[in-house]
Amino acid sequence: MFHVNQSNLRFWEKEFKQLTPKRNAKGTRFYSPDDILVIKSIIYLVSEQKLTLEGAKRKLSQKKDVIAKQSEVVERLKLIRKELMGINNALSQ
Repeated sequence: MFHVNQSNLRFWEKEFKQLTPKRNAKGTRFYSPDDILVIKSIIYLVSEQKLTLEGAKRKLSQKKDVIAKQSEVVERLKLIRKELMGINNALSQ
């Protein structure tokens, strides 16, 4: 879904107290919608904002809702840009 290695997700579980997937008897992880938002926020902070994991931890503990909204806005803008580039390419041909 996010093109993130399983090992990264497991590492993030240890590092970020906000990320707590449920597990069944076999140990399979099940991520809730809240967990998905936390993962999106971590990816946004680390890849878009270029924060270290320590910086991302601080930001998540302070402003979880604000970061989630910023992440959504950036994601939407990327989709709009991609669509506009497609339109531009179609018009150029």
